[in-house]
Amino acid sequence: MPVPLTIVSYICAWCPDCVRSRRLLRRAGLEFTEIDIEKVEGSEAVMRGLNGGSGKVPTIIIEGPGGRQVLVEPADRALTEAIEAAQSMADGPAACA
Repeated sequence: MPVPLTIVSYICAWCPDCVRSRRLLRRAGLEFTEIDIEKVEGSEAVMRGLNGGSGKVPTIIIEGPGGRQVLVEPADRALTEAIEAAQSMADGPAACA
């Protein structure tokens, strides 16, 4: 059963890494919110507050039952692994037989 995740991606329209991450999230069938830091006033400051002060995009926030993950300019593999980890946290520890 899919685990509900909240995913927010801070982007810039010109950024090829942002396009790549968007494509991955869409192909995975995940709902997410994009915030263009060049168009939404104050969003760059919020993003920098979440990611330790970096101005790099995409900065992707994944929140689920296991907590929050902050990914800065993640490779496809890192983003996929973070999503899988967030989804598996809701399953809890495996039962022992």
